[in-house]
Amino acid sequence: MIRVPALVAAALAGALVLSGCSGSDEPETPTGDSPGATAPAPATSGTPYLPVPDGVELTEPGSQLAVGDHAVVAYEPRQDLVGALDIQVTGLEKTSIKDFSSWQLSDAQQKSTPYYVRARVENVGETDLGGRPVPLYVVNEDNLLLEATPFASSFKPCPSTPFPDKFKPGDIAKVCLVYLAPDRGDLVAVSFRPEETFNPITWTGEVEKYQPPKPDKKKGTKKGTKKGKGGNRSGGAKR
Repeated sequence: MIRVPALVAAALAGALVLSGCSGSDEPETPTGDSPGATAPAPATSGTPYLPVPDGVELTEPGSQLAVGDHAVVAYEPRQDLVGALDIQVTGLEKTSIKDFSSWQLSDAQQKSTPYYVRARVENVGETDLGGRPVPLYVVNEDNLLLEATPFASSFKPCPSTPFPDKFKPGDIAKVCLVYLAPDRGDLVAVSFRPEETFNPITWTGEVEKYQPPKPDKKKGTKKGTKKGKGGNRSGGAKR
């Protein structure tokens, strides 16, 4: 990892692609850094940094928000496309690397600390952002920006997938992203920083321990059986 004053040049380490048995390529390395902070900042009333629809007021770059706060942001997924999103980071969770026991992990990944970041994202722009990555990163204790870890197939505790195939204006997605902090590191903040010169918008808050959902109790289970001349009878199927 390389850290440059004011701008971090690269952060890969724990943010590698997890795969099933077949494996997959590593994603491109993001850039940037941002330590976290807690005080919320108002949206800017000046000229937006990117063209957005009338009535969309962008949150000021550099805003320091808390978990639960909304930020309205704009970015360019590609050179000729502008997207606008209302992002609400709703939860930060720390989990165990044991959760990934069925996945092939590198030695570096085995030594990482996994985190789940949950967010509600609404498309408030004029373009379909379907299939594109959610533009959120996390900042670790070394001020390195870490990319979300995608999966080759579904990971139930936290899918960590891009937006749905169709994510049109007005659509809302509830997302969960996985981040692997290298060397058993910490999650300091969540960051929106689409490119190096952008003053990042950050969210900070309490990191809770991940609690797996409790299994649903079976309903309508019949208790007991009746015994007759023909042997045991029950309403269940035979194996």
